Amino acid sequence: MIKKGIILAGGKGTRMSPLTKAVNKQLLPIYDKPLIFYPLSILMLAGIKDILIIVNKGQLNQYKKIIPNGNNLGIKISYLEQTKPRGLPDAFVIGEKFIGKENVAMILGDNFFYGQSLTKQLKENTKLKKGARVVLHKVQKPESFGVAKVDKKNKILSIKEKPKKYLSDLAITGLYFFDNKVINYAKKLKPSKRNEVEIVDLLNFYKKKRQLSADIIGRGGAWLDTGSIEDFYKTSAFVSAIENRQGFKIACIEEIALNNSWIDKSHIKKSIIFYGNCNYSSYLKKLLNGKK
Repeated sequence: MIKKGIILAGGKGTRMSPLTKAVNKQLLPIYDKPLIFYPLSILMLAGIKDILIIVNKGQLNQYKKIIPNGNNLGIKISYLEQTKPRGLPDAFVIGEKFIGKENVAMILGDNFFYGQSLTKQLKENTKLKKGARVVLHKVQKPESFGVAKVDKKNKILSIKEKPKKYLSDLAITGLYFFDNKVINYAKKLKPSKRNEVEIVDLLNFYKKKRQLSADIIGRGGAWLDTGSIEDFYKTSAFVSAIENRQGFKIACIEEIALNNSWIDKSHIKKSIIFYGNCNYSSYLKKLLNGKK
């Protein structure tokens, strides 16, 4: 059972400059919540309670103002700084001590997932004992993503970063599940032309050993990458439309913690005081009154 999760929330966010010159992208709002709440909620829905958030050097205090240590959520949150972006697999080198001898999940801090059977899917993936698993989602423009070709048993046959020739329309999302060997594999990687270690190279270690499998998000689910300003606002509009139509909040981290019995209603009361008079607090008040 995977009990540890990493959120990689570093990066320069250059595609969203000048917004990201002063504030990390993951702290910008997707509708009424900071972006970081969404990947955090995914790990929580997977039942993961021990979470490491990797942030850019000098941005630690900004994060701690919003998500101090996880006590209010019945989970443990720790932080580490990344001095400069060295690529996604660097998260496993930075987080070596945190991971210890356990298996680990990793989600990128700018990824958004939504779907009816998502929780069940996530919990299935945490059962991974050996090898690596990536979450895939069908896309219209595969040439803009890293893509994977899979066989009928969802074993990955080939992976390619932004292929010029059609290989598959299944994009590799920013959600991964790894066994403990990921630390050693990450250390062996050589930087690419852009002077970063590449996630595709890491996944190829597992593929060569026939230990790389895929989990595919079906038609009822959504994966959105908030890398550009256009995608950022599309995601915000998506959340706004669903929340205002249904009355439920996406990525309400206190609600997930309460549903998992990690906290009780006294924690919710403290969160309402912490957030102050806002829409998010109004929703938490409804949870207290059992209206959700």
